[in-house]
Amino acid sequence: MVKSELVRILSDKLPEIQTRDVELAVNSMLEQMIVALENGERIEIRGFGSFDLRHQPARLARNPKTGETVNLPAKVRLHFKPGKELRDRVNDALSKCPITE
Repeated sequence: MVKSELVRILSDKLPEIQTRDVELAVNSMLEQMIVALENGERIEIRGFGSFDLRHQPARLARNPKTGETVNLPAKVRLHFKPGKELRDRVNDALSKCPITE
């Protein structure tokens, strides 16, 4: 689902609120989440999950095509851990999911 689809769905569910106000609320929430992550903060949305940052140290890797050794710099990775309610709902809807093993 892309952001514009989310705004449309919320606007349909809340007809008393103008679409531009819904879009402003969604954009503001996402921007605050980005700012919190930029500041190294953890974000937890109860029932949905949590976002946090993980440090990945510098390492040596190998280019599979040439076999050449490559130095990869240290970086910070975004990590999402789904909450129990989200995991349960997704697992319960597995029969509707087009993804198979």
